[in-house]
Parts: sequence; C-alpha cells; structure tokens
Amino acid sequence: MNNLSLAAFFKLVEIRTKIASFTPFVLGNLYLLYHYSNFNILNFLLLFFSLLCVDMGTTAVNNYQDFIRAQKKQGYNYEEHNAVVNFNLSKRDVKIIILLLFFLAVVSGLLLYKNTDVIVLIIGVSSFIIGILYTSGPVPISRTPLGEIFSGFTMGFFITFLSIYVHKLDLVDLVINSNLLIAKLKYIEIIKIFIYSLPLIFGIANIMLANNICDIDDDLENKRFTLPIYISRSKSLKLFRLLYYFSYFSILIAVLIKILPAVSLLSLLSIFKVEQNLKQFEKHQSKKDTFILSVKNFVIINYFTAITLVIAIIF
Repeated sequence: MNNLSLAAFFKLVEIRTKIASFTPFVLGNLYLLYHYSNFNILNFLLLFFSLLCVDMGTTAVNNYQDFIRAQKKQGYNYEEHNAVVNFNLSKRDVKIIILLLFFLAVVSGLLLYKNTDVIVLIIGVSSFIIGILYTSGPVPISRTPLGEIFSGFTMGFFITFLSIYVHKLDLVDLVINSNLLIAKLKYIEIIKIFIYSLPLIFGIANIMLANNICDIDDDLENKRFTLPIYISRSKSLKLFRLLYYFSYFSILIAVLIKILPAVSLLSLLSIFKVEQNLKQFEKHQSKKDTFILSVKNFVIINYFTAITLVIAIIF
C-alpha cells in the first residue's frame, strides 16, 4: 500500500461525510436519555464502531465503482473528487481496505448481537445488504431514482432506532407460538421514534439529492439515471426545498405530541440560516462549491435539536 497515506484513506472513505451516519447515532442516544433511563456503554461503543466501519466501507465501494464504471475521465468528479484517481491508489489496495472495513463491521456487529438479541441482527444484516446493493451489483441503488429513499430511511431511521434499541430491548419482542414467529411491537413507541427521526431522514435524503443535482451532467454521461435526471433539475430543487420544510414541520409535530421538549421549538429558528444556504444552492449547484451546503443544513437542523435535548436532559 505504497500510495495509501492517511489523507488518501480519509478521502477514499470521505470521512467528512460520516456526519450523516454519526448524527442519527447521536440523536438516537439523546432520545434514549430524554425518555428512558437505560444506557449500556458496551453496546453504545460496539454500535458506533460497526456503523462507522459500514459507512466507510460503503463509501469506499461507491468511489471504487465510480472509478471502474466511469465513462467521463476528466473533470472535478473524476480527477479530484475520486480518491482512487486523485491519490493513484491501486485496485488491490482499495479492495483490501473495503474487505477490512466490512470484516471489522461484521465482527463488532456480531459482538453486539451476542450482547442484545436477534432483532439487532436482523436490522444489521438488512442494513448491510442495502449498503452493498446501494453501491454495487448490476444496477446499484445509488444509480437509480431510489437512492434518496433508501439512504434517507436506512440511515435516518434504522440508525436512530438501533441506537435506542440496543439499550432498550423491549421495543420489539419475537415470540414462537404454534410454529409461528410472531413479532410483538410497541407500535406507539416505534411511531414516535419514526416521527422524531424525520428531520434525519429528510436531511440525509437531501444530501443524496444535492449530490445528484450537482452531478446531473456527469451522471448522464456515465449512465447513472438518478432522481434529478428523471424529474428534472428544477423539480429536484423544489423537492430539495420542500424536504427541509417537512423537517421543520415534523419538529413542530414532535413538540406538540411531547416527543420533543418545548425548548426544542428554538430549533425552528435555524430556518433562517437554512434558507440562506438554500438560496445559495439554488443559484449554483456544484459538487466543488455548493454541495457542502446540504451537509451544513443537515447539521444545523439536527444539532439545534440535539442542543435543545441536552438542555432538557440537564434541567
């Protein structure tokens, strides 16, 4: 691994984008601390490590697939954005990194399953399969109009739910009765967690959407038929804006039905900065210059909520 510096590794796994998986983990644990008293430090650490390795591995696969499948071999997306090209990494080294990251994710995931129950295994395996199909296979999900839905729901809801569930195992109960496997769910609690996770779901979907809006021209050339290509740039920008508005509406609903504390209404004030970023992105969509605004908006909305939860937990 002659060319594999730490900088090359971080670029390959796009370490700066890991905030997308780390944030649902943080918000899930804050929800747990606000609503329940359960907390298991070992499960916390195992889930964090497994999530990080899966996310990094999936990103590395995505960059490798983009490198292999690229038809357009010039420009920012290929020459600078893709670490395989930018750092002149060998295919062998990239494959070793991917296998190592997935191996570490599986080992920590199995240790977590041993410490919890089969529900964690089912959700973990499902998420792992979605992650693989998202970036590889004959038609990767990321190259279809379904990328935003799968990334938003899998990362926004599954990670949030798992972050709570590994501490509080009674949200789902599997019972074998007369040769039937019956799942007993605490529906109200799970629906509350889903409503709570909506800003995460919409925010992650918007990161994917912003990425695809910026890449429309390159994706057409590389035969990646993403959502913006199907519905057009103008409609994609309208959807991009609407998803942020839905995020704020879901926060309001969450406060009204006491999923979030009243102090979380303060997080609605973040709309002024988000609106400013929205206008900037609508003027110019560029992977190099304005894509980062979708990540900033995701952070602004969700960490405003996180801060209000911390305040409620303390006081």
